[in-house]
Amino acid sequence: MKQYKNQDLENWDKEHVWHPFTQMKQYQKSKPLIIEKGEGSYLYDIEGKKYLDGYASLWVNVHGHNIPELNEALTNQVHKVAHSTLLGSANVPSILLAKKLAEITPGDLCKVFYSDTGSASVEIALKMAYQYWQNIDSEKYKRKSTFISLDDAYHGDTIGSVSVGGMDLYHRIFKPLLFKRISLPSPHTYRMSEDGDEEAVKNFCLQKLESLLQEKADEVAGLIMEPLVQGAAGIITHPEGFLKGVEKLCRKYNILLICDEVAVGFGRTGTMFACEQEGVVPDIICVGKGITGGYMPLAATVTNQKVFDAFLGEKEEHKTFYHGHTYTGNQLSCAVALRNIQLMEETALIEKVQANALIVKEKLEELHNLDIVGDIRQRGLMIGIEIVKDKVSKGIFEAQENKLDSIVLTAREKGLIIRQLDQVLTFMPVLAMSQSELEEAIKIIYQSISENI
Repeated sequence: MKQYKNQDLENWDKEHVWHPFTQMKQYQKSKPLIIEKGEGSYLYDIEGKKYLDGYASLWVNVHGHNIPELNEALTNQVHKVAHSTLLGSANVPSILLAKKLAEITPGDLCKVFYSDTGSASVEIALKMAYQYWQNIDSEKYKRKSTFISLDDAYHGDTIGSVSVGGMDLYHRIFKPLLFKRISLPSPHTYRMSEDGDEEAVKNFCLQKLESLLQEKADEVAGLIMEPLVQGAAGIITHPEGFLKGVEKLCRKYNILLICDEVAVGFGRTGTMFACEQEGVVPDIICVGKGITGGYMPLAATVTNQKVFDAFLGEKEEHKTFYHGHTYTGNQLSCAVALRNIQLMEETALIEKVQANALIVKEKLEELHNLDIVGDIRQRGLMIGIEIVKDKVSKGIFEAQENKLDSIVLTAREKGLIIRQLDQVLTFMPVLAMSQSELEEAIKIIYQSISENI
């Protein structure tokens, strides 16, 4: 029997919990959504109301909530051992998962460095890329100490990952703490229509990149980008061929390519990894979020033999990668991640995502009839709906008008949880969500926007 009331939870939440990316002054004035359990595509609050999980519990949920196969993998492992360090010793689940990741990641990626969050996986990639050049020849490559990233890039919240970020709203306060990055225009076709169609926008951005590299390649350790879709920037979908063009230029100018697949990996864009859609093999790939199916914190930075070999040497050479976390390669996380990937294969989930993405695309077309829907962007089951005040000028609502907040709240009242990113509504369903559930979610989105015009 519970030793507390629902009101106690609400009070204690407001008294003690500091929520991420949340203005707590406003939060404390509202009634919080407190989730108690989940089942399939639904979350249930403490009052028993159910909601379709339209943001996949922050883009991580793959098969749904409370999945027997994943529950079993977790409980089987906890009866063996919950955690032992990976510093100087190994463990079974981390070995088996690393082998599996080497098999499913693109091309020759084969060396797995574990961490706990997507931000950490990016931090590791940046440090690896920098040290790679120093280990090869610290004199020849002494200037290779900076990174190129896209405008409006978001790669996490640690200082290194914020340094390669380009979202002013989130990052400007920390500017004095950050290292310098080189900014590249993001191919945001909807907001760059004056530059022409998708092909013209793509070419413009690639030409900018080549100009940068012609001038500064000897300073650049690596280029980091989210392939195909910039998630937190507002689901900015890149023109076809942009990713491949970036890869070619990185190869031409001897720059390491880092693909941040934390948000877009594990089936979210319709392939296991977004890179696959343009036949791109990065030097380093960062993965997280969906890796455990939404069960446990885990991320990985996966690189090739060439990068790994640069860190091999005698003890006195100090080529070791001095980085690690207490829970690196945790057995519980690795066990459930391995079972998550196996279950994706057993259920042919990628093929289902591809089929459902086509259905979602068709249903979303109806939203164009609404006066404040300016653009709908989609890759797989990664959807952004840009809300505008005027379709012609593409002007947006002021923050104090609370337009998107009102739409999100209306959707919640109707039984769907979604979130907004600035002027963009995001719909990021559980990957295994059924066709009928997806259709119901889009119906609620349509109604929620309609009621707030």
